[in-house]
Amino acid sequence: MVELYDTTLRDGSQGEGVAFSIEDKLLIIKVLDQLGIHYIEGGYPGSNPKDIEFFKRAQTLDLQTSEIIPFGSTYYPKYRPEEDPNLNALLDTGARTVTIFGKTWKLHAQDVLRISPEQNLAIIRESVDFLATQGRSVIYDAEHFFDGFSDEPDYALASLKAAADGGAQCLVLCDTNGGRLPLEIQDSVRQVVAELNLPVGIHAHNDSGVGVANSVLAVQAGASHVQGTFNGFGERCGNANLSGIIPTLKLKLGIDCISDDQLKQLTDVSRLVSELANLPHDDRQAYVGRSAFAHKGGLHTDAIRKNRLTYEHIDPESVGNQQRILVSDQAGRSTIIKKIEKRYPDYDKNSPEIIALFEQMKEAERQGYQYEAAEASFELLTSQIFDNYEPCFELVGFRIIVERSGEFGLKSEATIKVTGPNGEIEHTAADGDGPVNAIDNALRKALERFYPELKEVRLTDYKVRVLDTKSGTGAKVRVLLESSDGTDSWGTVGVSENIIQASWEAMTESLAYKLYKNRPKEN
Repeated sequence: MVELYDTTLRDGSQGEGVAFSIEDKLLIIKVLDQLGIHYIEGGYPGSNPKDIEFFKRAQTLDLQTSEIIPFGSTYYPKYRPEEDPNLNALLDTGARTVTIFGKTWKLHAQDVLRISPEQNLAIIRESVDFLATQGRSVIYDAEHFFDGFSDEPDYALASLKAAADGGAQCLVLCDTNGGRLPLEIQDSVRQVVAELNLPVGIHAHNDSGVGVANSVLAVQAGASHVQGTFNGFGERCGNANLSGIIPTLKLKLGIDCISDDQLKQLTDVSRLVSELANLPHDDRQAYVGRSAFAHKGGLHTDAIRKNRLTYEHIDPESVGNQQRILVSDQAGRSTIIKKIEKRYPDYDKNSPEIIALFEQMKEAERQGYQYEAAEASFELLTSQIFDNYEPCFELVGFRIIVERSGEFGLKSEATIKVTGPNGEIEHTAADGDGPVNAIDNALRKALERFYPELKEVRLTDYKVRVLDTKSGTGAKVRVLLESSDGTDSWGTVGVSENIIQASWEAMTESLAYKLYKNRPKEN
């Protein structure tokens, strides 16, 4: 058994350009729980108020597989363990398991902490012991382990033994600088496993481009706990990529770290994490990239049609991805069928509805739409084709005025006309903090007379992605909205060269989806 430990929400968020809201983090935790991740590192509650608030809200989640882990350090030398605010912040989260890191490399103890090597060992042992005596299971991250082990192996091992003496449940060996190579990692892990009678883990960074390889070879050397981030997000060049580690462990080494059905969710999870980070998904990423199983022309295309094994090292569907024959319109229909089969079970790839949905999705994809984090938009599109579903309202027109108003700065006002359920026209206006907020307020004001349940809907997240940076201010943008009615959450998407039009599209679909999911169900 190998434990999977995700640190996307903590270590991954330290990557340049990566930022998650609390709502993002809660959503990611839900999908990682469904994926079967054993531990999810939620943040560093001793470092900022945002993570403190996150852990309060995370306590309300009903998780089936995952355990949410707070992260911190050994106590500061000027405190005793029971006085240390960092250790107490870990306890305040209420988590059963906590992770702390300590200095393994004598260089860091002396030059960074400015303490003696012996005092550093005492701090490690006493920090772990304090948390353990408070009833917590402790995962100990040995920071800079491989550098320290290379420099002075006896001291590096002594630091691990100090954590073990304090009561640590797992010792994680960290390649914090990301500079060590696979065979060196494997040999070091093998020595530690032989020396200590505790589970050993690996935490690799990707500064030498071998983060996944280092993690996999560590497992082959006896590590039973693997830490990483989705899509390799992380500081500098990033962390070891769980999107690559998980399928390699399961499909190449035969280690059932998650189930077959859970593995099929991998691509969707990877793309969702990119979308919520507001970063483009890496098309050439192993296993889960859009190009991972794409074939274009010539001998490759001819061979792949005859036998998929000729140019595909695994079945793409096993990781939730799909084969793409770039010169053919046949690729992708089976994925659509799989996605909608619970609601529409009696269709095959030649059904007119499947073909129509496929064609519309391909055209939408060409225009810049992506549905990984916009399931509500996809469900509305599907229902329009299969059920002839029509929205409960329609835009007649709108106008937005943005003006500078003296000392109060910019002011936005939106005027809107929409049709109600019986064709009547509602004409209203509203102010807002900006043009998007103004049109949102006006739309709600117009529709709530007909549909009071829309008062429950709240916007919880708003993201804008520029799709073509070469076009400057005339570039097409994709707007992704996350909405909630207090019970469910859903995502919608809009695309346009005009950010207001893209926002309008995503907003109207958000409200339309609320009405759609609340509609009376047919017997």
